[in-house]
Amino acid sequence: MKILMVCLGNICRSPLAHGILEREIQMQNLDWEVDSAGTSGWHEGELPDQRSIEVAKENGLDITNQRSRAFTKKDFKDFDLIVVMDSSNFSNVKSLADNEAEEAKIKLLLNYSYPGENRAVPDPYYHGGFPKVYSMIEDAVLNLIKHHV
Repeated sequence: MKILMVCLGNICRSPLAHGILEREIQMQNLDWEVDSAGTSGWHEGELPDQRSIEVAKENGLDITNQRSRAFTKKDFKDFDLIVVMDSSNFSNVKSLADNEAEEAKIKLLLNYSYPGENRAVPDPYYHGGFPKVYSMIEDAVLNLIKHHV
């Protein structure tokens, strides 16, 4: 399975989700691939936010191999599952879908922890809270794996 993690700028939340899932894929020997993208192209080619890098490092992850990129229509063809961090990301990605099959690939990450509640992973870019966001994402990623294995 190929999974794409998506947030707004692809520098805070989705790189963490990407790194956490990548670690779990390796640890659980899953035949999965993961990447991440943002609904904006504001940070194209940049490293994740330093605060995401730091909280990842505190949790034994190195996400410095990742570079920000924008979500494109081609991602619907390349990925089986597109996991977004909030309703704005959901709407932005859905607006690029060509059909119901593509729309069906889009899932809110926290629905794996809180089914049907459509909760958002808060964007820590302006208000901080990176450790809490990391924990929320990690919990949801572990639930995502349980759901899809």
